[in-house]
Amino acid sequence: MTMTIPNVLTLIRIFLTPYLVWLLLDNRLNHALLVFFLAGITDGLDGLIARAFQQKSKLGAYLDPLADKLLLVSSFILLGYLGLVPNWLVIVAVSRDAMILLGLITLCFFQVQVQISPSVVSKITTLLQLFTVLFVLSSSVVNWPPWSFVPLFGTTAALTVASGVHYLLIGLSLLEGRRHGRS
Repeated sequence: MTMTIPNVLTLIRIFLTPYLVWLLLDNRLNHALLVFFLAGITDGLDGLIARAFQQKSKLGAYLDPLADKLLLVSSFILLGYLGLVPNWLVIVAVSRDAMILLGLITLCFFQVQVQISPSVVSKITTLLQLFTVLFVLSSSVVNWPPWSFVPLFGTTAALTVASGVHYLLIGLSLLEGRRHGRS
Protein backbone atom coordinates (compact mmCIF):
# COMPACT_ATOMS: atom_id res chain seq x y z
CA MET A 1 0.00 0.00 0.00
CA THR A 2 1.42 3.35 -1.08
CA MET A 3 1.13 6.27 1.33
CA THR A 4 -0.13 9.28 -0.61
CA ILE A 5 0.38 12.93 0.38
CA PRO A 6 -3.34 13.30 1.26
CA ASN A 7 -3.09 10.26 3.56
CA VAL A 8 0.01 11.73 5.25
CA LEU A 9 -1.89 15.00 5.79
CA THR A 10 -4.80 13.06 7.25
CA LEU A 11 -2.44 11.20 9.60
CA ILE A 12 -0.99 14.54 10.70
CA ARG A 13 -4.55 15.66 11.57
CA ILE A 14 -5.06 12.47 13.57
CA PHE A 15 -1.78 13.02 15.45
CA LEU A 16 -2.62 16.68 16.10
CA THR A 17 -5.86 15.70 17.86
CA PRO A 18 -4.30 14.37 21.12
CA TYR A 19 -2.11 17.49 21.24
CA LEU A 20 -5.22 19.65 20.81
CA VAL A 21 -6.95 17.70 23.61
CA TRP A 22 -3.99 18.29 25.91
CA LEU A 23 -3.95 22.03 25.11
CA LEU A 24 -7.69 22.32 25.76
CA LEU A 25 -7.47 20.40 29.02
CA ASP A 26 -4.63 22.70 30.02
CA ASN A 27 -6.86 25.67 29.05
CA ARG A 28 -4.27 26.96 26.58
CA LEU A 29 -6.82 28.26 24.11
CA ASN A 30 -4.41 30.40 22.05
CA HIS A 31 -2.22 27.39 21.34
CA ALA A 32 -5.27 25.19 20.79
CA LEU A 33 -6.51 27.73 18.23
CA LEU A 34 -3.25 27.41 16.28
CA VAL A 35 -3.25 23.60 16.40
CA PHE A 36 -6.91 23.42 15.39
CA PHE A 37 -6.25 25.86 12.53
CA LEU A 38 -3.37 23.68 11.32
CA ALA A 39 -5.56 20.58 11.55
CA GLY A 40 -8.24 22.37 9.54
CA ILE A 41 -5.68 23.30 6.89
CA THR A 42 -4.64 19.64 6.56
CA ASP A 43 -8.31 18.74 6.12
CA GLY A 44 -8.70 21.15 3.24
CA LEU A 45 -5.37 20.29 1.64
CA ASP A 46 -5.79 16.51 1.71
CA GLY A 47 -9.02 16.69 -0.28
CA LEU A 48 -7.69 19.30 -2.68
CA ILE A 49 -4.50 17.35 -3.40
CA ALA A 50 -6.37 14.04 -3.69
CA ARG A 51 -8.68 15.50 -6.35
CA ALA A 52 -6.15 17.66 -8.19
CA PHE A 53 -3.47 14.98 -8.46
CA GLN A 54 -5.72 11.89 -8.63
CA GLN A 55 -4.43 10.60 -5.30
CA LYS A 56 -7.74 9.37 -3.95
CA SER A 57 -7.35 6.05 -2.20
CA LYS A 58 -9.45 3.52 -0.36
CA LEU A 59 -7.36 4.13 2.77
CA GLY A 60 -8.03 7.85 2.48
CA ALA A 61 -11.76 7.24 2.09
CA TYR A 62 -11.72 5.66 5.56
CA LEU A 63 -9.00 7.74 7.25
CA ASP A 64 -10.30 11.20 6.30
CA PRO A 65 -13.76 10.90 7.91
CA LEU A 66 -12.17 9.15 10.91
CA ALA A 67 -9.74 12.05 11.34
CA ASP A 68 -12.61 14.54 11.08
CA LYS A 69 -14.66 12.67 13.66
CA LEU A 70 -11.75 12.39 16.11
CA LEU A 71 -10.91 16.07 15.77
CA LEU A 72 -14.47 17.39 15.95
CA VAL A 73 -15.85 15.05 18.61
CA SER A 74 -12.83 15.71 20.84
CA SER A 75 -13.15 19.45 20.27
CA PHE A 76 -16.88 19.62 20.96
CA ILE A 77 -16.64 17.48 24.10
CA LEU A 78 -13.79 19.54 25.53
CA LEU A 79 -15.28 22.89 24.54
CA GLY A 80 -18.47 21.77 26.27
CA TYR A 81 -16.47 20.71 29.32
CA LEU A 82 -14.83 24.14 29.38
CA GLY A 83 -18.23 25.81 29.12
CA LEU A 84 -17.42 27.42 25.77
CA VAL A 85 -20.04 25.46 23.82
CA PRO A 86 -23.49 24.65 25.18
CA ASN A 87 -24.09 21.05 26.23
CA TRP A 88 -27.01 20.67 23.83
CA LEU A 89 -24.70 21.40 20.87
CA VAL A 90 -22.13 18.90 22.17
CA ILE A 91 -24.89 16.28 22.42
CA VAL A 92 -26.12 17.01 18.88
CA ALA A 93 -22.63 16.88 17.34
CA VAL A 94 -21.48 13.76 19.19
CA SER A 95 -24.81 11.95 18.74
CA ARG A 96 -24.71 12.42 14.97
CA ASP A 97 -21.27 10.85 14.75
CA ALA A 98 -22.23 8.04 17.13
CA MET A 99 -25.34 7.40 15.03
CA ILE A 100 -23.26 7.26 11.83
CA LEU A 101 -20.83 4.81 13.43
CA LEU A 102 -23.67 2.67 14.79
CA GLY A 103 -25.30 2.74 11.35
CA LEU A 104 -22.11 1.54 9.67
CA ILE A 105 -21.75 -1.26 12.21
CA THR A 106 -25.39 -2.26 11.64
CA LEU A 107 -24.93 -2.28 7.86
CA CYS A 108 -21.79 -4.40 8.22
CA PHE A 109 -23.66 -6.78 10.54
CA PHE A 110 -26.31 -7.26 7.86
CA GLN A 111 -23.55 -7.60 5.24
CA VAL A 112 -24.68 -4.55 3.30
CA GLN A 113 -22.00 -3.15 1.03
CA VAL A 114 -21.33 0.49 1.89
CA GLN A 115 -19.47 2.94 -0.30
CA ILE A 116 -17.71 5.39 2.01
CA SER A 117 -18.20 8.80 0.46
CA PRO A 118 -19.50 11.84 2.30
CA SER A 119 -22.64 13.51 1.01
CA VAL A 120 -22.71 17.21 0.14
CA VAL A 121 -24.76 17.89 3.29
CA SER A 122 -22.16 16.05 5.36
CA LYS A 123 -19.28 18.00 3.82
CA ILE A 124 -21.05 21.29 4.55
CA THR A 125 -21.81 20.10 8.10
CA THR A 126 -18.17 19.20 8.70
CA LEU A 127 -17.07 22.57 7.33
CA LEU A 128 -19.55 24.42 9.58
CA GLN A 129 -18.54 22.37 12.62
CA LEU A 130 -14.88 23.15 11.91
CA PHE A 131 -15.75 26.83 11.58
CA THR A 132 -17.75 26.74 14.82
CA VAL A 133 -14.85 25.27 16.78
CA LEU A 134 -12.45 27.73 15.15
CA PHE A 135 -14.79 30.64 15.97
CA VAL A 136 -15.13 29.54 19.60
CA LEU A 137 -11.38 29.06 19.98
CA SER A 138 -10.73 32.43 18.36
CA SER A 139 -12.68 34.06 21.17
CA SER A 140 -9.43 33.74 23.13
CA VAL A 141 -7.95 36.44 20.85
CA VAL A 142 -11.06 38.23 19.50
CA ASN A 143 -13.75 39.61 21.75
CA TRP A 144 -16.81 38.41 19.81
CA PRO A 145 -20.15 39.81 20.93
CA PRO A 146 -22.05 37.16 22.93
CA TRP A 147 -25.02 37.24 20.53
CA SER A 148 -22.77 36.13 17.62
CA PHE A 149 -22.58 32.62 19.02
CA VAL A 150 -26.35 32.06 19.06
CA PRO A 151 -26.97 31.94 15.28
CA LEU A 152 -23.74 30.01 14.72
CA PHE A 153 -24.62 27.36 17.30
CA GLY A 154 -28.20 27.13 16.02
CA THR A 155 -27.16 26.78 12.39
CA THR A 156 -24.48 24.23 13.26
CA ALA A 157 -27.00 22.17 15.25
CA ALA A 158 -29.66 22.35 12.52
CA LEU A 159 -27.26 21.28 9.78
CA THR A 160 -25.80 18.55 12.00
CA VAL A 161 -29.29 17.15 12.61
CA ALA A 162 -30.14 17.42 8.89
CA SER A 163 -26.95 15.55 8.02
CA GLY A 164 -27.69 12.87 10.61
CA VAL A 165 -31.23 12.40 9.27
CA HIS A 166 -29.84 12.27 5.73
CA TYR A 167 -27.45 9.46 6.67
CA LEU A 168 -30.19 7.67 8.59
CA LEU A 169 -32.40 7.71 5.48
CA ILE A 170 -29.52 6.43 3.33
CA GLY A 171 -28.84 3.62 5.83
CA LEU A 172 -32.50 2.62 6.00
CA SER A 173 -32.67 2.64 2.20
CA LEU A 174 -29.60 0.38 1.99
CA LEU A 175 -31.12 -2.01 4.55
CA GLU A 176 -34.44 -2.01 2.71
CA GLY A 177 -32.65 -2.72 -0.57
CA ARG A 178 -30.79 -5.60 1.05
CA ARG A 179 -34.07 -7.00 2.41
CA HIS A 180 -35.78 -6.83 -0.96
CA GLY A 181 -32.69 -8.21 -2.67
CA ARG A 182 -33.06 -11.43 -0.63
CA SER A 183 -36.72 -11.96 -1.52
